[in-house]
Amino acid sequence: MGKIKIAVAGIGNCASALIQGIEYYRDNRPGDTPVPGLMHYDLSGYLPQDIQVVAAFDIDRRKVRRPLKEAVLAKPNCTRIFHPDLPDFPVTVSLGPVLDGVAEHMREYPEDRRFVPDESGPDDVVQVLKDSGAEILVNFLPVGSEKATCFYAEAALEAGTGFINCIPVFIASRDEWIERFAGKGLPVMGDDVKSQVGATIVHRYLASLFMDRGMRLTSTYQLNMGGNTDFMNMLNRTRLNSKKISKTEAVQSQISHGIHAEHIHIGPSDYIPWLNDNKICFLRMEGEGFGGVPMNLELRLSVEDSPNSAGVVIDAVRCCKLALDRKISGLIISPSACFMKHPRVQYPDEQAMTMVEEFIRGNRER
Repeated sequence: MGKIKIAVAGIGNCASALIQGIEYYRDNRPGDTPVPGLMHYDLSGYLPQDIQVVAAFDIDRRKVRRPLKEAVLAKPNCTRIFHPDLPDFPVTVSLGPVLDGVAEHMREYPEDRRFVPDESGPDDVVQVLKDSGAEILVNFLPVGSEKATCFYAEAALEAGTGFINCIPVFIASRDEWIERFAGKGLPVMGDDVKSQVGATIVHRYLASLFMDRGMRLTSTYQLNMGGNTDFMNMLNRTRLNSKKISKTEAVQSQISHGIHAEHIHIGPSDYIPWLNDNKICFLRMEGEGFGGVPMNLELRLSVEDSPNSAGVVIDAVRCCKLALDRKISGLIISPSACFMKHPRVQYPDEQAMTMVEEFIRGNRER
């Protein structure tokens, strides 16, 4: 089927997990048994190892102008190194614009924990994309990077690449952006990637379970904490507006009855440095059952955050490539609904999974 040439904006923990994973599955090919960690090993002829990173962008001086092999393992990255034997990628990390990609409060933390911006002036991102031959740009910038995400979306439009928005800045869920990508004949997918078995997908399934079994959900919260730069960044609550909207709507969309805003709380809770890339979720759901009798459910989830999302992104990239192959432009509805927390239209997860399987087989246009 050929290679899938991607560019990555933000060489943090999520990018590190994705790039390690591409090489891991190159070296650990399956027999006839299911492959741990992947929803699809062979996705309409494309394998994980067909993904090739041809351009990369960051703002940290420990990563820019460095080989990609070194940058994915450089501080402040702290995700688990599960495949250290990376090849010598023919890619040097380019310097992108900082814009609003770094929260000011992060400068107060030790250097090995925070971003250390390179002040030498950004490269020409559009030209780098064109020269690299990238087909798809994957956005892994920090939460709250509104201006920076819009910059990379504009760069994708100008360079002629598809765009996968993995963070909670609303691009693929806004009509004006969808129309612009459609006008350029380019696919766009987003927004805000779900993890494979993370806080949001578990919360959604449990909310659906309550509905399916005739329980009335009266109150719920989801509290998350971790020790990576994402959680440090989110200590600045002004950067969280779109994140809270994304996560709350993802769960609320599965509740068939009204629930007052004061009775649903979903969002980051705290930054605990020693957790590193481990994410802890505390989830509580209170409801009424038969005869109005109360019940409640509590759950604690612990998971390595970045590999948990990489298993979804690896499918999102291949679905975006299928859209390019089939000359489908604008919003790629089915993969967005299945893989993202804040798609343009929310669907129940089982329906979204059926939709994406039909899309992969070519039985559904988008």
